[in-house]
Amino acid sequence: MPKWRARTLNSSRMDRSAEFKKWKAQCLSKADLSRKGSVDEDVIELVQLLNAREQFFTTSSCAGRILLLDGGINGLGVQKQNCCWLLVTHIPCVKDDMMVALKKANGDAVFKFEPFVLHVQCRQLQDAQMLHSVAVDSGFRNSGITVGKRGKIMLAVRSTHGLEVPLSHKGKLMVTEEYVEFLLNIANQKMEENKKRIERFYNCLQLALERETITYSHTKIKEKNNPFCAHKKKRNPEKLHGKCIPEENDKEPENDDDNDPGINVAIFPKDY
Repeated sequence: MPKWRARTLNSSRMDRSAEFKKWKAQCLSKADLSRKGSVDEDVIELVQLLNAREQFFTTSSCAGRILLLDGGINGLGVQKQNCCWLLVTHIPCVKDDMMVALKKANGDAVFKFEPFVLHVQCRQLQDAQMLHSVAVDSGFRNSGITVGKRGKIMLAVRSTHGLEVPLSHKGKLMVTEEYVEFLLNIANQKMEENKKRIERFYNCLQLALERETITYSHTKIKEKNNPFCAHKKKRNPEKLHGKCIPEENDKEPENDDDNDPGINVAIFPKDY
């Protein structure tokens, strides 16, 4: 590779790194605008682990929750921004609490379990790929990577074991208490499984980051002791696992520029 091109690539990477640091500082300095106003207890350590690494920062998260939403009576379905939250809990729920909340419903009440979700902006595509692999191996098989035009790489950690069931119509309960209790048992079991997956993800991520640090350290030592080897590696900086990944194709995160469609690079396991 010509020296002028190598210098251009290095300069571009430095600019991207500086811009990523700026995005991270801006995001982490903002107030938490979620309904709760703080990070859920079950994911605090995970969020702190990611934000402590220079190649990641989290933009939103939810540890998983059980909800009872009271929507309109026009049959158009329940949307969170246009409904009343009758009950929300991040721990297993008991029938008495649910029945008390149901009595407050005036429209179409919907019972929901929403599993863990996490959005992480990554410095490079290879960082997102590593995190995606850990997420899928931990049970979050609906995870994916989006890449936007402005160089923002976002990983969404998601799973598919949610639950959504209508319980009342125009304020009238349409099911028995026995069925409500049945649903709660299912939701509470999903909540426990969800928590196990979060713990598995945290432990697997710790191991992956430790391996990455060790590999990076060994590579630096090898390059220092063998300059010729380092020179050879610099001859093909764009190659990653035999593929050339263009740096122009990057996607906007969910919290910026809604009009930018970007490119959805959803990476899933072969047997998904």
